[in-house]
Amino acid sequence: MAQLTFKGNPVTTTGQLPATGIQAPGFKLTGNDLADISLADFTGKKVVLNIFPSIDTPVCAASVRRFNEAAGNMRGTKVLCISADLPFASGRFCAAEGLKNVVTLSTFRSPEFGKDYGVQIATGPLRALLSRAVIIIDGSGTILYTQQVAEITEEPDYDAALRTLI
Repeated sequence: MAQLTFKGNPVTTTGQLPATGIQAPGFKLTGNDLADISLADFTGKKVVLNIFPSIDTPVCAASVRRFNEAAGNMRGTKVLCISADLPFASGRFCAAEGLKNVVTLSTFRSPEFGKDYGVQIATGPLRALLSRAVIIIDGSGTILYTQQVAEITEEPDYDAALRTLI
């Protein structure tokens, strides 16, 4: 389990991020149209998993905007923004913001994602939501980069993540 903080207070996750160099765990999450979307749907592309607690917070919204702008137009790359938010909320946010270069996915029907990726918050007021993390997977499903953000209210290291995509 990872030891993190939320507004300076200790919280833990149910596990650890998967290690770089291994095959990413498969998943099936829910898209804005309520269709199932799996990691296998992106075979052959680099995939950025931008994982966060809720699109309805300023830091989570900022990460979606930043990845939409920076990585969304990178050739051969898909950005998946993953939270426990209902697909309607994520879709509404992206439509209002004009964000077209990210795919928002919900874990509401797939709580095992948080456990499989070690990002489900186990303690504190955000219990059962996802922690803030970035995972980059290559076209063959191998994990190239991971970052578990130690303080949930802070943004990830975008530059380090984006360098992995070059």
